[in-house]
Amino acid sequence: MALVAGIDSSTQSCKVVIRDADTGELVRQGRSGHPDGTEIHPDHWWTALQKAVAEAGGLDDVAAISVGGQQHGMVCLDADGEVVRPALLWNDTRSAGAAVELINGAGNGDPVAGARYWAGATGTVPVASLTVTKLRWLAANEPDNAAKVAAVCLPHDWLTWRLAGYGPGSGAAGLAALATDRSDASGTGYYSTAEGRYLPDVLASALGHVPTLPKVLGPLEQAGRTPAGAVLGAGAGDNAAAALGAGAELGDVVMSLGTSGTVFAVSDTAPADASGLVAGFADAAGNYLPLVCTLNATRVFDATAALLGVDLAEFNRLALSAEPGAGGLTLVPYFDGERTPNLPDATGTLHGITRTNYTPANLARAAVEGVVCSLADGLAALQDQGVAARRILLVGGGAQSGAVQDVAASLLGTRVTVPRPGEYVADGAARQAAAALTGHFPAWSADAVDLPGGTDDAGVLARYRRLALAYA
Repeated sequence: MALVAGIDSSTQSCKVVIRDADTGELVRQGRSGHPDGTEIHPDHWWTALQKAVAEAGGLDDVAAISVGGQQHGMVCLDADGEVVRPALLWNDTRSAGAAVELINGAGNGDPVAGARYWAGATGTVPVASLTVTKLRWLAANEPDNAAKVAAVCLPHDWLTWRLAGYGPGSGAAGLAALATDRSDASGTGYYSTAEGRYLPDVLASALGHVPTLPKVLGPLEQAGRTPAGAVLGAGAGDNAAAALGAGAELGDVVMSLGTSGTVFAVSDTAPADASGLVAGFADAAGNYLPLVCTLNATRVFDATAALLGVDLAEFNRLALSAEPGAGGLTLVPYFDGERTPNLPDATGTLHGITRTNYTPANLARAAVEGVVCSLADGLAALQDQGVAARRILLVGGGAQSGAVQDVAASLLGTRVTVPRPGEYVADGAARQAAAALTGHFPAWSADAVDLPGGTDDAGVLARYRRLALAYA
């Protein structure tokens, strides 16, 4: 029985699953937390990975490993392989102004023309989360650090590199060994998803020079081996890995509720949305992954539960006890600013308060409805790009909430399926590790529950969209 390991290095934690390469059976697993913040030194990821691996019983008997990681994070290395400065993560919004500069610059001051250029060239219009905007911010605000940058990689690239035995002191040979995959490369802002190549002119305009970039591997290619001889898969961005873990196929839309909210589809066409709502990413299996991302998902539930003085189980019960529509309460959940729509400085708003409807149950229900409505707008944006949603796979920690399932079935207007609970990103990485080992993706079984459909009789989505327009 060959064993494979899948790693999920997310914003909040590192998770490791070890599975049977043939059947996908879970053998053991481990987890370790990451520090809070939007600026993190990558050494914290490495420390957390070691702790998670130890909790999972080690990797001595593992034949292949692959890493799924949070996308976009800017990891800059100097000529010796040392980290130049703490990584700026996807949810760090200080580069919002740099995104505007990049758009306007490409359009000679015309943001519409600039957005069209970026959508056509890279598949994605710059927002604060993308690596390219963070590099432009670095060049403008920390020029001494920018000048030291000899290589740029992403969180999953860096961890794969470390697993291969490289690190500080590796020098030019080490930097040349950096590798990534097309799913994570497509989220940088200096890679053409449609053409499958880096865009050095774009990178030079942001950073001021073109550093070493990781080699982009295909879905079944190996990134090397660990010092102990285990095969290293190409790795993937977290959303692409989650699609593998959830068993998403062409025509499926994955709606994920975690720290962030994401809606993405497996497609055979590379999208180019000049509105900026849909990011034209690649997936981890050779297709494309048009994606909409929001900054606000389960943390809205956490904050509301804390306000009400209850745990998440009671928050869920309260939300289910309220009638659809929350008695007229509507929450626009832009607690941490927002990425889609691109409103990095926005704040959340609660509308429609009366003495009658201002109850714990309605507030809990409004929080769930607000988050699901935000993701429903993401689904609509995908459909506007020609995505035909055959079914929606509801995944992530928030997907296990009965209240989320109830609201999603009522508001989304499409068949909703909830795969069995799991670490979808780590599971997808493990599946990719098996593919790197054997040369093909295994057909692991994925148990799921179809939700009974409902209707939005309370007009929740229409009311939310009317109120959200005020932010435009």
